[in-house]
Amino acid sequence: MLSFSSISTQTKPSLLPSNLYSSSSSLLFPSSLKPNKLIHLRQPLQIRSMDSKHSHDHETQIKTHFHDSNSLKIAIIGFGNFGQFLAKAFVRQGHTVLAHSRSDYSSAAQKLGVAYFSDPHDLCEQHPEVVLLCTSILSTEKVIQSIPFQRLRRNTLFVDVLSVKEFPRDLLLKYLPEEFDILCTHPMFGPQSGKFSWVGLPFVYDKVRIGNNGFRINRCEQFLNIFAREGCRMVEMSCAEHDRHAAGSQFVTHTMGRLLEKFRLESSPINTKGYETLLNLVDNTAGDSFDLYYGLFMYNKNAMEQLERLDMAFEALKKELFGSLRDVCRKQLFGQIENLEISQEKGEKEPKLLPVGAEKGSPIGPQFVAGDHNGARKNGSPNGYQNGFLEPSAEPVRLNK
Repeated sequence: MLSFSSISTQTKPSLLPSNLYSSSSSLLFPSSLKPNKLIHLRQPLQIRSMDSKHSHDHETQIKTHFHDSNSLKIAIIGFGNFGQFLAKAFVRQGHTVLAHSRSDYSSAAQKLGVAYFSDPHDLCEQHPEVVLLCTSILSTEKVIQSIPFQRLRRNTLFVDVLSVKEFPRDLLLKYLPEEFDILCTHPMFGPQSGKFSWVGLPFVYDKVRIGNNGFRINRCEQFLNIFAREGCRMVEMSCAEHDRHAAGSQFVTHTMGRLLEKFRLESSPINTKGYETLLNLVDNTAGDSFDLYYGLFMYNKNAMEQLERLDMAFEALKKELFGSLRDVCRKQLFGQIENLEISQEKGEKEPKLLPVGAEKGSPIGPQFVAGDHNGARKNGSPNGYQNGFLEPSAEPVRLNK
């Protein structure tokens, strides 16, 4: 729009040709204005252009300010599968995400809208508000020692997402400057279990060290709100309590999944629902590295107890099975003898044993006697008997009633 800083009623516009002066005058002074009212325009007239979209721009500015005040600059150290998995949600919610890792994930970061830095010094010079450790349990201490803390702001918030909690808590308290905030968390899901939704999945956290001023408290709540907005079930719990519960749930789950993987569990045409659950368990645990499973065992002091309990439970189950089997076999092997003993107790006569050939009153043939074939006695016994018993060469049979 045109802007006129000053217009006098007695001065012609200098920029218009003289032949257009009359028409321009009619534009500036409509005919509806009477001449006697023109005396009120002797003071300089100022017309300033105003943007017709001013109100809309003001609303946009408010929204932008609100978005900026609720967005975080998050640096992810360790941009593997789990780091990328979390970065998708961060970017989707409008946060600025930076990343660094030992391996080159620059192409993956570009696809996700994440700024990737191969040098940790360059990453820290961006002054992220939150540094998120997504490293493996085994490499955590080495990674923390390699971070150039001097290039970060003094009150930066450090967050870990390891599957054990007491171990990283102690490392962060040991190596981080006292001015830095510490939030220990554990999203109890991963790229497989949280592939489609995080709704209802537990997110455990412990505010280990958070500054008492409003900015630092609000920043911590903003980070936790990322997971709350995704529908996670937020659980505040101490690191020690977490490890005690996780050993009895997560470690046992991974152990059974890897055990069934070693067992080479395979699908069949007649899978039951329970069997499908076991197959899914194998798939979920097989997707994680062995380093994760080893870390769950090595850096959770409660894991050994759970492993011993599993071993004892398996031995007790085998003992119960074999005990029942032994009872069945005993009855099959010794049932006749036990029945004989019972019949004797009832006064029943014991079946007599005769040599083969003596059935139905048949005489004892010489072929059944290993002694003298002329009928001579041995040791005062009849032919074929010694001390009242048949010689071993004769086969005893039961006398039919």
